[in-house]
Amino acid sequence: MILEYTCENYKSIKDKIIFSMIASKDNSFSELLIPFDGVQINRVASIYGANGSGKTNVMDSLGFLTFLICNSNNFQPGDKIQQPYHRLCGSQVPTSFSIQFIKNGVRYAYGLSYTVEQVISEYLYYFPNGKQAKIFDRNQDTITFGEKFRKDFESVLNFSKPNKLFLSVSANYSAVKESEIVFLFFKEDIIFYPQPVFNNWLEYSIEKLTNDSNLKKLFVEFMNSTGNTIKNINTKYEKSKITPDILPMNMPDALKKLLIHGEDATKIEAQIDYGLFKINLEEESKGIQKMFEVFCPLMNIILMDKVLVWDEIETSLHPQIVNEILRLILHGKADSKAQLIFSTHDTNLLDLTRFRRDQIWFTELNSSRATDLYSLAELKNVRKDENISKGYLSGKYGAIPFIHNPLKFPAEEEG
Repeated sequence: MILEYTCENYKSIKDKIIFSMIASKDNSFSELLIPFDGVQINRVASIYGANGSGKTNVMDSLGFLTFLICNSNNFQPGDKIQQPYHRLCGSQVPTSFSIQFIKNGVRYAYGLSYTVEQVISEYLYYFPNGKQAKIFDRNQDTITFGEKFRKDFESVLNFSKPNKLFLSVSANYSAVKESEIVFLFFKEDIIFYPQPVFNNWLEYSIEKLTNDSNLKKLFVEFMNSTGNTIKNINTKYEKSKITPDILPMNMPDALKKLLIHGEDATKIEAQIDYGLFKINLEEESKGIQKMFEVFCPLMNIILMDKVLVWDEIETSLHPQIVNEILRLILHGKADSKAQLIFSTHDTNLLDLTRFRRDQIWFTELNSSRATDLYSLAELKNVRKDENISKGYLSGKYGAIPFIHNPLKFPAEEEG
């Protein structure tokens, strides 16, 4: 579970933004919060804002942090570190990230600051038994370690480079379990859509539906609950080696060799049985195709207590389908610690009879064309019975485009 995330100097984000899943003192829907060590944690958070205000960049920055952690160990000497900085900062100003999260019942805090040339600072702390303890702390090339980890970490110092994150190095070359746990949290537990960890969500879903009869039954029930009454689904998932005889005769030999020695070919099929007739998935609407695509990964996320970060959740999905996805996260499994963080323009979800004020976030560009991020809970005089949707559309909370000078077409010249 994510507790808090900060970012600075990334694309439209210039000054530090703070995003938190920790619940405020508001007692609304307290039964849906996840308790941990004296605090309450939200399962769901939404982000609203005008086009170009930075909603996607907030989510993308977390994805970029994940990319750095998962790939840093592969950087070669002399490689630059990719730095999508804010134009008013430039590459001389460090880009910074920090995050606090819970894994296996333990809180971790990780952060880093870097430029294109090198990692400036990096730290990893954890809180066993609720007390803070250092795993490592880095200031450029100087790294200090918690006493418990000193021996294991010192044995891998030679693998550390100015352009590599020590978290990535230590997770790959040391025996420190805590480094591996944190590395795998980013690698496996934060799922991004539409940039998924699963290489192909539809392929993943078809494989699971083909091999798991219970999951297939759940999917049929899910489809029926959303008003898409179906009798059954028939799926097929096959992997096979690519052989020369199945490739076109006029294909260049070099390309044939590349394909033959590459990954296996995957064949997937899906057919929906409506009782009166059957139809192949590729003939279905984009909405039905997306339901096939997201269902199995969503079940995995809920069952395995992962975090789903979904940009523009309403795309190609009916509002009732979005409602059902939210219900599954909030109510589907009582002991689930899964979280959903999503951006949207759907004002139907701006409803305080369904969500807490600290679950609703806004992005807005300030005078420096930099993203500000704030929650509804931070705004004063917002009543619990307020019509949030109406207030948002009227501009009461900011984060909405105002068209001051409506476009006018020139009058047609008279003949």
